[in-house]
Amino acid sequence: MTSTLPSNRDLRDEIRDYWSDRAATFDDDPGHKIGEGAEMRAWRALFLRHLGRAQGRRLLDLASGTGEIARLCRDMGFAVTGLDWAEPMLERARAKLPGVTFLQADAERTMLRPDSVDVIVTRHLVWTLVDPEAAFAEWRRILAPGGRLLLVDGDFVSRGWLARALGRLGRPAPHGAMSRHEEILSQVYFSGGARAERVAAMLVDAGFEDVRVDTRLGGIHRAQATQLGWRKSLLRRSEHRYAICARVPG
Repeated sequence: MTSTLPSNRDLRDEIRDYWSDRAATFDDDPGHKIGEGAEMRAWRALFLRHLGRAQGRRLLDLASGTGEIARLCRDMGFAVTGLDWAEPMLERARAKLPGVTFLQADAERTMLRPDSVDVIVTRHLVWTLVDPEAAFAEWRRILAPGGRLLLVDGDFVSRGWLARALGRLGRPAPHGAMSRHEEILSQVYFSGGARAERVAAMLVDAGFEDVRVDTRLGGIHRAQATQLGWRKSLLRRSEHRYAICARVPG
């Protein structure tokens, strides 16, 4: 018998469960786990370029996943706290970084105190946001005056000519294989793709200043190429990927 009772689940619950189910194999995918050597150096260079020296500043890694960005920032000298919505992700992060505090919460509703962090970093979070306007206002609220935000993201929806050509060369996915991901993607705010100029404009509207878009991610992509193979490496370089740095006034 099928229940007719209304469900209290919403899209955020679906997103949490999707990433929870992916936690066990998340680090197996190139581009998620940061490889030692060239890739780690490239990520470190990007963060140094926009955040400067750590100097013990309080840093919040939003949507921290299995803790790869938290590991990078801890090793740079930041006082790191990680936050993620999926508890299975946090279990792996805590095992990897036992000296770092990891909290379970929605990145759009952190429940942290105002002015409680000096730096916020995110990797591949913005494109999944349900309400980015509310999220950006929340991040500005918890950042101390003069605090910095660095997000690394991209438009993973729009397909240019190279992506279309590579798609024709690749083996088609089984019918329905991506239906769960596509169903979630169709409902998020950036269902048409998170373009840098749109994200940057929304950060300005949320009260951030000195908003800068950086598309110089070639060092990271080159370092990942050995793991990705030629086809995925070309596809990654053809995508609209970027970093955006912004600052809270004061």
